[in-house]
Amino acid sequence: MAVAVSGGADSVALLVAMADSRAETGLVFSAVHVHHGLRGAEADGDAQFVTDLAKQLDIPLRTVHGDVTALAAERGQGIEEAARSLRYRVFHDLLTSREVDAIATAHTLDDQAETVLMKMLRGAWTEGLGGIAPVVTVEENGHVCGRIVRPLLQVTRAEIVVYLEGRGQRWREDSTNQELTFTRNRVRHALLPQLQEFQPRIREHLSRMAAVARDEEGWWTRELARVMPGVVLSGKPVRGGGRANSTRPGEAGVAMELERLRAMHPALQRRVLRAAAGQVGGALTFDQTEALRTLAGVSESGRGKPGRVELGAGVIAERTVRELRISRRVESSSIPLPELEVPVPGVLEAVEYGYRVTVSGSLPSGATLLLRMPRAGDQVRLPHSGGVKTVKEVLERRGLPAAERRICPVLAVGSDILWISGVEVEGRPDLRVELEPLREAPEVAVPRTPPR
Repeated sequence: MAVAVSGGADSVALLVAMADSRAETGLVFSAVHVHHGLRGAEADGDAQFVTDLAKQLDIPLRTVHGDVTALAAERGQGIEEAARSLRYRVFHDLLTSREVDAIATAHTLDDQAETVLMKMLRGAWTEGLGGIAPVVTVEENGHVCGRIVRPLLQVTRAEIVVYLEGRGQRWREDSTNQELTFTRNRVRHALLPQLQEFQPRIREHLSRMAAVARDEEGWWTRELARVMPGVVLSGKPVRGGGRANSTRPGEAGVAMELERLRAMHPALQRRVLRAAAGQVGGALTFDQTEALRTLAGVSESGRGKPGRVELGAGVIAERTVRELRISRRVESSSIPLPELEVPVPGVLEAVEYGYRVTVSGSLPSGATLLLRMPRAGDQVRLPHSGGVKTVKEVLERRGLPAAERRICPVLAVGSDILWISGVEVEGRPDLRVELEPLREAPEVAVPRTPPR
C-alpha cells in the first residue's frame, strides 16, 4: 500500500497514524508525493517536508513531478481538474504496474461535506450526491489492479488538528486554501459555517446523505443492468425486419418503445433515458431528461407527438409513432480530423473523435499507433475472408455513402489497419484496443479550485 501525502494536516495525520500502527497491523507501506509544478518555492517546500517526514518515519517515498499548467492547456481543463487528473494518473500507474496494491488518500468528513454541497450547487444527480467513495476499485482490461481507499472519511478536520497538535507534529499549509476566489474555499470558509448556524451537525448530515446516495446508486446500477436489455433496442428498424447500426465515428443509436416507457414509474423512466443516452455518449441534465419524457409523452405534460429534441454535443432524440430514438449525429461536412498518436500501452482521450481509446500490449520498436481518417488505398484483412480488401470497399459494403466513409476513423500502424469503426478486422494478437464514447456531463460554470 502507498499513502498519498501532500504535506497538509490530513495526509500527514494519515501517514503518522499508519506508521504508529505498523507493529500492530504488520502492514508494509510506502508514501507517494505528487509535485504539481504549481506554487513555486512553496510547493518545493512541501516536497522537502514530505521527504524529511518519510525519512524520519523510515517510510519509502516516491516523489512524482508534473506540469499541471501544461496539462490543463493540453486538455482544456481548469487547474484543479488537471491537478486531480495528474494525481490519479500517478495512482493509476502505480496500481496497474503492480508496484502497490492499494493507495490511501486522506479525504475527511469535511471534504465529503464540501464535495456534496458543491455537487448540489451544480445540480448533480444522485450519483454526484454520493460524493467521495470510501473505496474505488481500479481495473485494467477487465482485471482488478488495486484499490484507492479513504480511511479518514468519518474523521473531521478539527479532530485531525487536535491529533497532530497532541503529538507535536507539524504540517504544511497551502496558502491558496484561504483564497475566497475559489469555489471550494468559499464553501469551506463561508457557506458551511453559515449552514452550521442552522444545523450544528451539518457536515455529519451531508456525509450521511452521501452514504445513502451511494447505496441508492448501487441498487439502481443492478436494477438497470436487469431492465435495460429488455427495454433499449440498438439501431434503427429497417424494411423486412431487424435493425441497422450506424458506423459513423462516435455515433450509435438506441431506441425505446413508447408503450414500455409509459408503463414505468417516473423514477425508472428517468434512469432508463439517461442510461440510454449514455450508451451513445450523451450525459443528460435534469431539464434534458424532462424534455425527453415530454417528447415521449410520458410526463405530466401530456402524451406528446412525433418530433425531435437537440441534446447538445451532437446527440439528438427523435420520436416516431412507436419509438423514442437517441443517437449521436456527425455532420458530413465536418472539418477533417487530425491524426492522433495513441500511447501503447496507455489511454488517449480523443475529444475530436468522441472516443476514449485504451490500448494494452506492445508494438515493435519504433512503431506508432495512430487514430486517423481513412487514406486512399488503405487495406484491411477481415476475419474468415480470403485476402485483403480496401477500407473503401469494406465501408461501401456496409452501405455508407461517400461523405460518411470519409469520416469513419481507423486505428493504424503505418498502413496496417487494426480497427475500423463498426467493422471487425484482424488485428495484432499482442495488441488489445478498447474504445468507449467520451461522456462529459454539462455543468454550471463555476470557478475552479486549486489543488489542496
